[in-house]
Amino acid sequence: MIGYVTVGADDIPLAEKFYSAFLPGLGYTLDISPEGLSYSIPATTDQAHEPADFYVKPPYDGQAASAGNGAMVAFQIPTQAMVRELHAAALAAGGRNEGAPGFRADYSAHFYVGYLRDPQGNKIALYCRNKHEPGRPD
Repeated sequence: MIGYVTVGADDIPLAEKFYSAFLPGLGYTLDISPEGLSYSIPATTDQAHEPADFYVKPPYDGQAASAGNGAMVAFQIPTQAMVRELHAAALAAGGRNEGAPGFRADYSAHFYVGYLRDPQGNKIALYCRNKHEPGRPD
C-alpha cells in the first residue's frame, strides 16, 4: 500500500493552482505550510487503510526540482465525464496536455485515461476503470 507520494516543484503557487484545479474534486483537502503543499483525503472509520497523501514540495537538497523520466502519478477517477472535466480544469490551471482523455488501444476496454504534465513537468494520469461506464468501441 502507498502511504504518500511527493513531487517536486520550484514554483509552489503555480503548483497550487494546477493541483487545486482537480484534487479537491477527488475529495482532497489542502494544507499549506512552509514546507509546501499537502493534499489529503480525510480518513473515515470504515476504511481498512488511510488514503495516500499527495505532497508538492521544493526538493529537500535545495537543488532545482526535476521530473523523473518514466515516473508518473495516476489518480483514479469515478467516471469518464469526470476525467474529461478534471483534465480540462488542470489544463486551464497551467498544465500541459500529454494525451487527451479517451481509450487507448494498448489498454483494457474499460481503461479511460487523460495525461497531463504539471507546470514543473511531472507526469499525471487521470483514469477511470469503471466497468459500468461504456467500454472502448472495437
